[in-house]
Amino acid sequence: MTETRHGTLWVVATPIGNLDDLAPRAVAVLKGVAVIAAEDTRHSQVLLSRFAIATPCVAYHEHNERDMSGKLVARLLAGDDVALVSDAGTPTLSDPGYRLVHAAREARVRVSTVPGPSALVAALSVAGLPSDRFAFEGFLPPRGAARRTRLDALRDDTRTLVFYEAKHRIEETLADLVESFGGERRAVVARELTKVHETVLDGTLAELSARVRDNAEQRLGEFVLVVAGAATDDGDARRQRDGERVFALLAKELPAGKAAKLAAAITGAKRNALYRSGAED
Repeated sequence: MTETRHGTLWVVATPIGNLDDLAPRAVAVLKGVAVIAAEDTRHSQVLLSRFAIATPCVAYHEHNERDMSGKLVARLLAGDDVALVSDAGTPTLSDPGYRLVHAAREARVRVSTVPGPSALVAALSVAGLPSDRFAFEGFLPPRGAARRTRLDALRDDTRTLVFYEAKHRIEETLADLVESFGGERRAVVARELTKVHETVLDGTLAELSARVRDNAEQRLGEFVLVVAGAATDDGDARRQRDGERVFALLAKELPAGKAAKLAAAITGAKRNALYRSGAED
């Protein structure tokens, strides 16, 4: 009995703007697979036509990925090679695809990558901010209150932070960053990377917020925000201030030692420093 050869799921990075960034190996893989799973088949067809890739496409997006994952894995198990592409950049990074990759791995199907463009990496490479430790946060919540809550939770993170943002929210998001992180925090606004109207603005959050607010052109396109992490001493100082505030409230009802212990547990401030601050008062 002949054993069926399983196909390979290829995760293929595609250009984020300039179509000439498509790698030769990506072209070869896309021509050689049985089917291409594309986030938007009409969008991908522009790229495929440019490189004379005639491989058939099927739609694979956030609204059908659960159903399509099973169908595509069935094809892989039957021996077909499948390529996964997003509208731009590397699939699964703030794009549909991870469910298909997970399902393929669960089925013991080979998953391989053709690496290439990524807006995340492209922005980090030109930002001039530390990239040895960074956190990719993707898109922030669209609603203001939820967005500010998320930013407040990230305020003391010492890693460089990377966000994606849409043109209709960029002005509000920058204003919220100023409010949560402070206007002096360094940052970069990367817009339309690799495209004709690419701009990369750097400065403080306050400066960048004003530049985007005052220039309508800088509110057009696709954005990556790269924000410097909090200085370690900034985070310690903020925790200490919060601790002193909580300690002052608790000390009205509790012995100083117990109030300091609870305030330290709540805020992360240093217990002995809180106790000393109460003694000095």
